[in-house]
Amino acid sequence: MNQKHQEDLAHIRSMMERSSRFISLSGLSGVFAGLSALIGGMYVYLLFKSNGIDYLTDEHRSYSFALVKELFWTGVAIMFFAVLFGIFFTIRKSRKYSLPIWTSATKNMLFNLGVPLVAGGIFCLALIYNGIFGFVAPATLIFYGLAVINAEKYTFSDVKYLGFSQLLLGLISLFLIGYGLIFWIIGFGILHILYGLIMFRKYK
Repeated sequence: MNQKHQEDLAHIRSMMERSSRFISLSGLSGVFAGLSALIGGMYVYLLFKSNGIDYLTDEHRSYSFALVKELFWTGVAIMFFAVLFGIFFTIRKSRKYSLPIWTSATKNMLFNLGVPLVAGGIFCLALIYNGIFGFVAPATLIFYGLAVINAEKYTFSDVKYLGFSQLLLGLISLFLIGYGLIFWIIGFGILHILYGLIMFRKYK
């Protein structure tokens, strides 16, 4: 009887977790989001070089309007592919394990994730509008880290480690203005890949 009770309790806990947390998130989403960021980061570095800017050695950089515009659309493209991969692997995992996608937990996670991201996006647009480019990369890391930490209670608790890592990187990069691209590649590229691989192995 004790074993049956334990099995029943385990089943109840599993049902409660499914109803209160978004567990269709796939580690592969993180891997491919990281790969998108790495490719995008390398493209930005080459873009700087083609515009006569040696990112790693030039202390004083001037950005033309055309360059800023191309950097902006590169960022949009990276975000688009990251979201696209996230949707694809989430749907694939939910179908494989017969998990519901659009639940109250999904809505709560997206809301808690979205508020800091939208605020951060507007803040970054204001930085670009005022020509304060050096703080854009740190701001993206900081607001993204806060967003992930804020959404953690509605998905896997492990994501908070990714959030705190992004936040820490962003705060450090505030004191190393001029190296934001390097921190950005580490945060959105390398950390996402490492996190995705760990999550994939743990929750596959």
